[in-house]
Amino acid sequence: MTEKTKPGLPGEPPSERPVAVVPFATTLERHGLSLVRGEVHTLQINTGFLCNLRCRHCHLEAGPDRREVMPRETMSAVIAFAERFRFQAIDITGGAPEMVPDLSFLIEGLAPLAPMLMLRTNLAALAAPAREGLLALCISRRVVLVASFPSTNPSRTDAQRGTGAAEAGIAMLRKLNAAGYGVEGSGLELNLVSNPVGAFLPATQAQAEAKFRRDLLRKWGVTFNNLYTFGNVPLGRFRQWLADSGNYDRYLRTLADGFNPCTVEGLMCRTQLSVSWDGYLYDCDFNLATDRYLEGRKVHVSEIRRLPPPGIPIAVGDYCYACTAGSGFT
Repeated sequence: MTEKTKPGLPGEPPSERPVAVVPFATTLERHGLSLVRGEVHTLQINTGFLCNLRCRHCHLEAGPDRREVMPRETMSAVIAFAERFRFQAIDITGGAPEMVPDLSFLIEGLAPLAPMLMLRTNLAALAAPAREGLLALCISRRVVLVASFPSTNPSRTDAQRGTGAAEAGIAMLRKLNAAGYGVEGSGLELNLVSNPVGAFLPATQAQAEAKFRRDLLRKWGVTFNNLYTFGNVPLGRFRQWLADSGNYDRYLRTLADGFNPCTVEGLMCRTQLSVSWDGYLYDCDFNLATDRYLEGRKVHVSEIRRLPPPGIPIAVGDYCYACTAGSGFT
């Protein structure tokens, strides 16, 4: 069985590679399942691929040399879109969104439009002296911070994100606690996201959260609200690392063997829309990474007059096994 890939496609290798797994779509069929849209209530905005880090697990191949960032004109179109449809939650991601010019404009425009506005951060980008004003804005607008923090073991974190990343992350977490984030009763929510540092599945969420709470408090006096664990998706830089290290086929089989049919109903792609830095719509950030547009059509956010109705099929690939293995992306 062979997985076809397109040369030069973001997140895909340059050639075909034999893969010893049943295609994801076939696995769904065998379980009597289909992956289709439910009611959309979340808008995810990818502000671009510029990032101060070059993480090994990144499915977008984000880094300091990327120039794809959301311009103010597109931000205005996204804000107008959110005004038309009033989502329950809006999720700003990247890259490192903090590095995008006019991010404050986007936050100010979106904050009144949804009960929950989330900003994803790798912590190191937020720590830059130039971002003091951004942190103050997040506090005033009660923005939920979702911080990537792979491990409470500094050497493991540095292995995934680069030397010094753990130290910078801890320093920023302590600063956020001092500002009230992650502190009980403050109203400022700080959630952590942990991805495995290698070619294996994450620990159970409850187990990982208990360990993070214990380690962060004991070692550094850090507190937070929730921890979410997700497996790494075999796209982009992580896929290349898997191939270079000889782990690609084994990892994909591990994901496929861990397929949990109970996760399909709650997958995030069923209830969210993803907008790219240039304003086009996708089912999710992983389909964005592979240029698979919403409903197979390249449509700009400014052109949308209706949300996709329930029952519309979602484009899938074998990388979707990462979202359905174990506890999945729910």
